[in-house]
Amino acid sequence: MDPVELLLHPVRLRIVHALSGRTVTTAGLCARLPDVSQATVYRHVALLAEAGIIEVAQEQRVRGFVERSYRLRRDRAVIDAKKAASATTEDHRRAFATAMAVLLAEFGSYLDGAPDPASDLVGYRQHAIWLTPAERAKLIAGLREAILPVLANEPTGERAPHLLSPILFPMNEGPARADR
Repeated sequence: MDPVELLLHPVRLRIVHALSGRTVTTAGLCARLPDVSQATVYRHVALLAEAGIIEVAQEQRVRGFVERSYRLRRDRAVIDAKKAASATTEDHRRAFATAMAVLLAEFGSYLDGAPDPASDLVGYRQHAIWLTPAERAKLIAGLREAILPVLANEPTGERAPHLLSPILFPMNEGPARADR
């Protein structure tokens, strides 16, 4: 199956997020995705493993069965620039809907836990901004410069996982306005 097709599914994308930077058993994935049935998690883990997006990191016998721990293959869990450039409008619509479904599910999971949005500095601001193409490129470069160094962070006792979802797109202004 095409890696893009695999990643454009809300449950599989949540599994990818859960495995980012760590090794987790399937039971651990089920615990991290309590709103998803165990059978569904196992089915999607199998699909991701078969495609090589995740791999078995360790196996051990537990009460007569083999328990597998999985890790993400970051190099396989990406949509490259060529593939993104060839995406159709419908592909983008589907990708955005998947991203929003994952964002809603992850935020719901956060709120179902022991949330403290103020001290966790939870943010979901939106700003309408006016940019020239050069200003947009400079903004994106600055965001990349800020984000790239932390993408490779490994989990430690002090680090908690966070979901960062920058979204930038031109707003539709509607019919051309005479007041320009």
